Amino acid sequence: MKAKRTKLEIIRDMLNILQRNRKVKITHLIYKANLSNNSIKPYLDDLLKNGLVEQYAEDDQKLFRITMKGNEFLMEFSKIKVFSESFGL
Repeated sequence: MKAKRTKLEIIRDMLNILQRNRKVKITHLIYKANLSNNSIKPYLDDLLKNGLVEQYAEDDQKLFRITMKGNEFLMEFSKIKVFSESFGL
């Protein structure tokens, strides 16, 4: 059985989804990130509050996209992952 994802892993997964797709509806993000409607809200709120993701409207739909800051976060996160793995962590 796989271990539960950490908060940072969930955030990384959400940002990766947003990076691969130009515009994402909340339902798509919930499905692809494997989260429930209730559990995604605090993560999405944090991402919006910290400027890693932005919300916008298009054709009366609420959509989300990654920001430049979100892309920078993903790059730094992958560097940390490689660094920690080089020490066997």
